[in-house]
Amino acid sequence: MSETKKLYYPDRAFSKKARIKNMCEYEDLMKWAKEDYEGYWGYWANEKIDWFEPYSKVLDESNAPFYKWFTGGKLNVSHQCIDRHLRLRKNKAAIIFEGDRGDKQTITYLELYRNVNRFANLLKNRFDVKKGDRIVLYMPMIPEAAYAMLACARIGAIHSVVFGGFSSEALRSRIIDAEAKVVITADGAFRKGKPYMLKPVVDTALEEGCECVEKVLVVQRNHEDIVWIEGRDYSYNELIALEDDECAPERMDSEDPLFLLYTSGSTGKPKGVQHSQAGYILWAQMTMEWTFDVKENDTYWCTADIGWITGHTYIVYGPLSMGATTVMFEGVPTYPDAGRAWKMIEEYKINQFYTAPTAIRVLHKTGEHEPEKYDLSSLKVLGTVGEPIDPPAWKWYYEKIGGRRCPIVDTWWQTETGGHMINPLPGATPIKPACATFPLPGIMAEVLKRDGTPVSAGEQGLLCITKPWPSMIRTIWQDPERFKKSYFGEIEKDGKPIYFSGDGAIVDEDGYITITGRVDDVINISGHRMGTAEIESAIKKHPHVAEVAVVGKPDPIKGESIFAYIVLKNADDTFGEEAELVKEINEVIAKEIGNIAKCDTIKIVPGLPKTRSGKVMRRILRAIAKGEEIKQDISTLEDPGVVAKIEACVKG
Repeated sequence: MSETKKLYYPDRAFSKKARIKNMCEYEDLMKWAKEDYEGYWGYWANEKIDWFEPYSKVLDESNAPFYKWFTGGKLNVSHQCIDRHLRLRKNKAAIIFEGDRGDKQTITYLELYRNVNRFANLLKNRFDVKKGDRIVLYMPMIPEAAYAMLACARIGAIHSVVFGGFSSEALRSRIIDAEAKVVITADGAFRKGKPYMLKPVVDTALEEGCECVEKVLVVQRNHEDIVWIEGRDYSYNELIALEDDECAPERMDSEDPLFLLYTSGSTGKPKGVQHSQAGYILWAQMTMEWTFDVKENDTYWCTADIGWITGHTYIVYGPLSMGATTVMFEGVPTYPDAGRAWKMIEEYKINQFYTAPTAIRVLHKTGEHEPEKYDLSSLKVLGTVGEPIDPPAWKWYYEKIGGRRCPIVDTWWQTETGGHMINPLPGATPIKPACATFPLPGIMAEVLKRDGTPVSAGEQGLLCITKPWPSMIRTIWQDPERFKKSYFGEIEKDGKPIYFSGDGAIVDEDGYITITGRVDDVINISGHRMGTAEIESAIKKHPHVAEVAVVGKPDPIKGESIFAYIVLKNADDTFGEEAELVKEINEVIAKEIGNIAKCDTIKIVPGLPKTRSGKVMRRILRAIAKGEEIKQDISTLEDPGVVAKIEACVKG
């Protein structure tokens, strides 16, 4: 039997203590949701959320697809994550921090409460931040980043975290789109033992077009060489000590925005995904409890960065809303050696470990036998996120890290979904390697054809969510039409537009769902989505580039790599890879977006395959990049002969 067909059943002892103990309980929950959808979600909202005022209606569909959940309810997400735990958990570790250089810190729930309150008071009192103001965070993975997020939630400000690896141009565009009032950053961060600077990137970003920014707050981490702009830049370290550690939480409406998080789309401009208060925090907590089965005395570690949705939901909001202990790690799991992650698991007795397939492949490649040197017996559940995991990586993860006893929860979800949507339940679901398995209870996911009908077993289709759910994206910031077009403009079922994820999937004869990857022009690099249009827009800024088309190419480590076809303005008869030009183009990309978007392969070609209407046929370019046979009819292209010329350039 092949590895992907084999079923791995949950450990019976684990299942007995799990929140969802078997597939019968799972089916009962799904039946409840299907028969009484609003009653189902209303029950969980009452059960999990500490409401200041009760809601009047569970789901308002009157202005679909701008759905509203728990209408009229009042709460505060910071209160949900901190205050309500103080009676029983004030001395429990909320956050365990380990820095790149080995520096360590444990923050209890009482200390978290005080630190967040001081931060909230600083923003209110010193920077005049009010409910609804947007605050951009450009931060390393340090506790102050979590404090800042929770402080914004406490006073009703809308935070927008920008990944610390993005360039000043990428940061600037997000600041401008959000019309941010304040930027919170640090002087620098550390990676592989060496410092890299963040404050200078902020300075460059604010040089033009960011008149909305009034203040910059800087967390100092012993870096000396930064420029301070008088009247704009302030030291967090100096101001925080002056603030009181009591700050009453703002009473927020269920549908008030909680945060914006920018994600790449199939057009050049990043999308400001807007999430609300109640629906988001409800599902963050429920998925933490169901997916990882975290118990009171467990220690949980997600290796993501808070610049991505995984860090939002499964480092900060999810773990803290359920009162768990969450680990924050600054650095990479291969530094100072490939045993770093396993050493931390041994030292902190970590019970749930959540990481990306890219990290698993790197750790396997660089230190296949490293896990044998450490005691990993504390582990109960292993998780993967960001991209489908391949069977060889799954097998090594299961056998060498989990000791063949830990279920692997292969999670499918998106920035737009707010939390997990399709994945195994560790105490209930028989697992097929590299398979997302089934939708979580209450999530109505289907694999459909473009006409809205279900696919047959084994047939690839489009992954759609056919009913709204509490943690779903509410809109794209200041662009409701783009929201409708991006997510509800392609597939209809029973005459109604439904949410299309942009991913393809296959359902097997047992109903198991396997994700096959993006079907739109978005590339998944190490679990991070980058829009091809955004990369192409950056490349076009090089003075010698006339046209460009970017596609994804399978990569054994990163999942996908970036492959660019470039047409020069003054091309001669010789085409191929030109080292100096390639270097220059990647420098432009790094400046415009960041190093994460650099191209692994750049080919200079005489032209691009276009239809007579001018559309670039990326399917042909993807096939050439993969070395596959072109099965598409090219006779209808404007210039069919260009395909053979491109193939010659790539092969030569």
